[in-house]
Amino acid sequence: MIPAMQSHELLREVFQKGSAKQIAADMNLSLSMIYKWSEPPEAPAGSGTTNPLDRIEALHRCTGDPRIVQWVCERAGGFFIKNPQTHHAQPEFLIPATNQIIQEFADLLAVIATAVADSQITPEEAHAIRGRWEELKSVTEGFVQCCEQGNFRTLKKTIAGEAKPAAPK
Repeated sequence: MIPAMQSHELLREVFQKGSAKQIAADMNLSLSMIYKWSEPPEAPAGSGTTNPLDRIEALHRCTGDPRIVQWVCERAGGFFIKNPQTHHAQPEFLIPATNQIIQEFADLLAVIATAVADSQITPEEAHAIRGRWEELKSVTEGFVQCCEQGNFRTLKKTIAGEAKPAAPK
């Protein structure tokens, strides 16, 4: 597995592609602060400083609340799906795992069909659709990762009863 890029390395690349001076002006910060964010915090000169990415990571780690990351993703026009913990196991769980994805998709379609039956969608129905969609994305991402790793123990646990019950039809 390729190690993840460090936050200061990412910021350095971002600042090289854009204008660090403009970023500093837009954020009402000094240019030196912007450059400090792109230095390793343990640099011999000691000039690196905790950057916003590291602070968000620390806040999430301290609270354990995934809504922090979800909020950032939503602000960027996306969504957050947590990667599942995976362990080595046999691929005999592929068929039940595939069936679970199909069931999640069917549950999403059932929620959508119920919502549009009266040719309008209420905020509550939209919320229910979003919830089923997020669940489908999460289950599918877990399946894809297990496929990539040849590792299906997590799928076995989900199929054994840890999965959320299906939405009423």
